[in-house]
Amino acid sequence: MAKDIVVIIGGPGSGKTTLLERLEEKGYTCYPEISREVTLEARRQGIEQLFLEKPLLFSELLLEGRKKQYHAAQQDDSDIVFIDRGLPDVLAYMHYIGDAYPAFFDEACRNHKYTKIFFLPPWKEIYIADEARYETFEQAELIAEHLLETYRQYGYTITEVPKDTPDNRILYILGQLS
Repeated sequence: MAKDIVVIIGGPGSGKTTLLERLEEKGYTCYPEISREVTLEARRQGIEQLFLEKPLLFSELLLEGRKKQYHAAQQDDSDIVFIDRGLPDVLAYMHYIGDAYPAFFDEACRNHKYTKIFFLPPWKEIYIADEARYETFEQAELIAEHLLETYRQYGYTITEVPKDTPDNRILYILGQLS
């Protein structure tokens, strides 16, 4: 059983994926962001932007995938499991687009609690748009605000990670966990 299930949050392009890749290189157990695979699978099926065209379906797929990640992390033998985005991210994005969602979304967030939340703030100098990231930097900033608000709504204390090199960010996070 994992001792700590740690979630790394932040708007698009804030350095989450790079940070998780570096943690994994250092031998930590990391679970990747799943929205890219959901988005790319939808594209293979002819839906260019599933999140924009069918936001509720996209969000339900993410919610289920993140629940599976949470349960897998609980069963993991590692002392610490790092996850790229958690269940409340799904609701934060729904808030961002102004869309409603079923009550089971809220229940999933209340029933799956993480140990610690680290927030990577928007960082214009490292922001890059790509085939799965359609947001502008300004939209990424708004999403970051929704993420903070949503996680706080579920009672989380959020630790902001300073803008720095990936290795220094990792040292900061590990220092907060010890």
